[in-house]
Amino acid sequence: MSWNPNQGPDAFAPGSSDSIETLIIPRARDIGGFEVRRALPSPKRQMVGPFIFFDQVGPAEFLTDSGIDVRPHPHIGLGTVTYLFQGEFQHRDSLGTSQMIHPGEVNWMLAGRGVTHSERTSPETRTTGHSLYGVQTWVALPEDKEEMAPAFEHHKQADLPFLEAEGATARLILGTAWGEQAPVTMQSEIFYADVTLQSGAHVPLPDNHEDRGVYITQGSVEIAGETFEAGRMMIFRPGDAISIRAGAAGARLLALGGETLNGPRYIWWNFVSSSPEKIEEAKSAWKAADWSNGPFSLPPGDDDEFIPITPDMDRLKLKKPKV
Repeated sequence: MSWNPNQGPDAFAPGSSDSIETLIIPRARDIGGFEVRRALPSPKRQMVGPFIFFDQVGPAEFLTDSGIDVRPHPHIGLGTVTYLFQGEFQHRDSLGTSQMIHPGEVNWMLAGRGVTHSERTSPETRTTGHSLYGVQTWVALPEDKEEMAPAFEHHKQADLPFLEAEGATARLILGTAWGEQAPVTMQSEIFYADVTLQSGAHVPLPDNHEDRGVYITQGSVEIAGETFEAGRMMIFRPGDAISIRAGAAGARLLALGGETLNGPRYIWWNFVSSSPEKIEEAKSAWKAADWSNGPFSLPPGDDDEFIPITPDMDRLKLKKPKV
């Protein structure tokens, strides 16, 4: 399927480096023996459209009997989307979900007013050596949707729109782009796509979204003669016609963006909200650990432990994204 049959050849020009509003080099940190690179939030830019967190996880290799063990923890005011390139792990949440996620599939957990989940390598996966490589993002909810009921969706790779043309392919993970719509239920205007380009191939970014960016996961891309390597996020000026061209070795990238939110969001640990009071209420509720009567409960099948709020965490300052 063509990317956009209404665009002529001029739409595929390589563009200008002036179109790049922000270049982000993610900061890396080690969590339990493998690396996470966080592109959002950054000092230069807090969000791209509604995307407020963007973490590249791995690539990592695990020996037999090892893996990830992210204990149950809470979220409010956001949706999490997990998308893997390699490997697998098990998601459990307080809605009763128990779901394995594999490469090319979409895990969408809507926290709303409050949800708890865990992410662990399953006992079956631990029986042999295995790898893990993917991206997890948080999407901030519109202010009038922050208190909605939590929900969960999982979609197989075959359910996601797939486009290809002249050395370029794209799988639409969330939202709308290039005349297609992903099946995941969204609460705001958004797009998120996994794009692969052969050497010299190009792809136009969708022009029907206010905020747009790309994160390079493999290879390199060229814009106006300037090369950008893997591990870089570029955010583009609104309204400019943008086409991304792959370098000599080709490229794989995630394109993302959407409508900007109506105001700033506060961030503390795993909580996102337009209201600092709501974050304080969530903190108090998690500290109380009243799983029977409070707003949070632990995931069935993974309720023997959880991540507590420690005194050091409690001293962390509330972050208010820049407008």
